[in-house]
Amino acid sequence: MNNYTSIHDIDNIHSWIEEAKALKANPLKHIALGKHKTLGLLFFNSSLRTRLSTQKAALNLGMDPIVMNVSGDAWGIEFGDGTIMNGNTAEHIKEAAAVVSQYCDIIAVRAFPTLTDKAKDESEQVMNAFVKYASVPIVNMESATGHPLQALTDAITISEHAKTKKSKVVLSWAPHIKALPHAVANSFTQAMQKMDVEFVITNPEGYNLNPEIIGNTPITHNQEEAFKNADFVYVKNWSSYENYGKVINTDPNWMITKEKLGNAKFLHCLPVRRNLIVEDAVLDSDSSLVIQQANNRTYAAQLVLKKILENLK
Repeated sequence: MNNYTSIHDIDNIHSWIEEAKALKANPLKHIALGKHKTLGLLFFNSSLRTRLSTQKAALNLGMDPIVMNVSGDAWGIEFGDGTIMNGNTAEHIKEAAAVVSQYCDIIAVRAFPTLTDKAKDESEQVMNAFVKYASVPIVNMESATGHPLQALTDAITISEHAKTKKSKVVLSWAPHIKALPHAVANSFTQAMQKMDVEFVITNPEGYNLNPEIIGNTPITHNQEEAFKNADFVYVKNWSSYENYGKVINTDPNWMITKEKLGNAKFLHCLPVRRNLIVEDAVLDSDSSLVIQQANNRTYAAQLVLKKILENLK
């Protein structure tokens, strides 16, 4: 594998899950693999789990991680071709990516969408520019439209806690005070489409995800109906795709409660706003898997890095 920028870079999600479980059981088994290799982590946006877990994953493989908060610490980067750079940007991605490639053996990038320009966001300008101009492999730590490290984590977590041969998994929208990206929901949907699960999406009208990503996945605007017989309920807010980036619904009745959840397990990528997205009674119960998910972030990232390192040899 050369790059990991999309969930579609996974050739067989079942074998990947099993390999991640093996890494979790013996995290330092391949510590010599990354010796004298450097991982550059470039953050255009904030992070807690992604930043720490990816560094830990690199250390488990013997790599040396270097972290840079690009938006605050670097020169402003220009991504447009043919641009007259007489504004706030001082460095072009052509030089920036080439230079970082000399310092790092793998580059991991985190860059959120604008949520104002759908075409620009869907072009994945930042991620694709690094793929184009860097001379080393690129890892997506969340981009404008996808979060494949999180989605792999979620697949691992569901596999670990599944009680039936074919689990029912529900992706549910929940209210939020801010306009949030579609990346986590998009990649989770794509991951579940690769797994042998009964998968349903529930969200209010006006909040359907990109139809190209939804495909044949059933959607219902009745949350209660969707939750019937669910084994796992994955919860995430996202802004409207149809009225791009807008918050058109803040209905508190979509918040997840213990009563709604029933016997299902609760999943969320974190951070989560208590008593807005989900009530305390869920997060503080045995139904919540959010801490287990966060732990699995390390092994999802470690698996991705391991596969890329093996290809570098």
